[in-house]
Amino acid sequence: MSVLVVVSNPKDWPLAMPDVTVVSGRDYLTQPAWAGAGVMQVFNLCRSYRYQSLGYYVSLLAEARSHKPLPGVSTIEDLQSQNLVRLLTSDLDALIQKSLAPIKSEAFTLSIYFGRNVAARYDLLCRHIFELLQAPLLQANFTRKNGDGAWHVKRVTPIAVGEIPPQHRDFVIDAARAYFSGRWPRLRRRQAPRFTLAILRDPDNPQPASNAAAIRKFEKAARELGLATELIGHQDLARLAQFDALFIRDNTFINHYTYRFSRRAAAEGMVVIDDPLSILRCNNKVYLAELMQQHGIATPKTLLVHRGNVQDIIPAVGLPCVLKQPDSCLSLGVVKVESAEELAAQVARLLEKSDLIVAQEYLPTAFDWRVGVLDRRALFVCKYYMAPGHWQIIHHDDAHHLCEEGATVALALEEAPPEVLRTALKAANLFGDGFYGVDLKEVGGRSYVIEVNDNPNVDAGNEDGVLKDALYRHVMDVFATRLERLKGKLA
Repeated sequence: MSVLVVVSNPKDWPLAMPDVTVVSGRDYLTQPAWAGAGVMQVFNLCRSYRYQSLGYYVSLLAEARSHKPLPGVSTIEDLQSQNLVRLLTSDLDALIQKSLAPIKSEAFTLSIYFGRNVAARYDLLCRHIFELLQAPLLQANFTRKNGDGAWHVKRVTPIAVGEIPPQHRDFVIDAARAYFSGRWPRLRRRQAPRFTLAILRDPDNPQPASNAAAIRKFEKAARELGLATELIGHQDLARLAQFDALFIRDNTFINHYTYRFSRRAAAEGMVVIDDPLSILRCNNKVYLAELMQQHGIATPKTLLVHRGNVQDIIPAVGLPCVLKQPDSCLSLGVVKVESAEELAAQVARLLEKSDLIVAQEYLPTAFDWRVGVLDRRALFVCKYYMAPGHWQIIHHDDAHHLCEEGATVALALEEAPPEVLRTALKAANLFGDGFYGVDLKEVGGRSYVIEVNDNPNVDAGNEDGVLKDALYRHVMDVFATRLERLKGKLA
């Protein structure tokens, strides 16, 4: 992917780097060569972004050409409303107070160059503002209001290249060089990738959605299909628009950075797995229970519990039973209760966190079926055995900070009971065309849906036991196909 710096006057930008081209805004808008250029990242450093100005049209046409403009038109529009800017930055209040605490004056101006400042102590605040308002060069003005002595955002505005103080110019060039080179060298070593794919993961997560070996296999499969990949983390939200697609390989939650990445990717028009709507729906067991009931899909006996119907739990689902927080995940927030006394205590505890919880009939089995569904088709099937001496597939020993999992056995699709596959597909397809892991129990020849998970596990040595490398290639092929389809729509 090429890097294009667009400025009002090329003399404004003295940076020279391999694979970085500097062009005037007028040439970018009017020269046919730029209209037909391939995949590129456009850094719009024109002197003004006001409505219908040269800088405004650079970002507008860059989006129309499927280039990757920074800032995008939505950011330009955001910067026109300082009320909106103050609203967007309101969540940064604690960081603002901490960062600016040593300053004794009543006003302060912070220059933000590609998410950095000449004083490194402000870099964290700069990065957060840059993530919210993705323009290469920004100036944030802060004031103290009378009475509370606290710092408040007065306005955030773009900085024109010509307005950079002379003593900052060398730093800005270094910041730009670091920003550019942090992304592009990986791509230059490869043969003209068609698209770029960001793989989001947390290397410190002890229970990731894919282990390190699986991530390497995804990367290899992507390269074979012409997709350039880069591993990114929670600190890379500001860079997300540089990519064509996002593959989330960390455990997803609503109040979590994974959901923010998914939302941002969807807003940017990227191909994203899993999409924010799937995350919202799959992370709520109340939604799952209602959806399965509405569509006649078998589940264990289930009751949505609130403070007014606690007495109905035992008649409806019996004992022992399973209680679930709506946003339970990885066997956390799920408890089995054996007695009426234990039931009352656990229900009271869970209802303190949520107005609704799920009570479900306990169906003991030696293993759960897991069917991986992608693009509305079954991809793999496994047996997830219960952890030794435990009733779930994952046993969390909080007292010793340990986690033990049962064995995973992969089978060919034709080895699974047809009813299991049919039920899994019917359930998953109600959520969308993303990547889902459907957990089922088979009792008396009948299949019962336990959960539908977005972002299912794919670990080397487990889920790929039958398909091997073909599993990873199939997932990457879905990305490639969707990107080609999207490119065709935009052409």
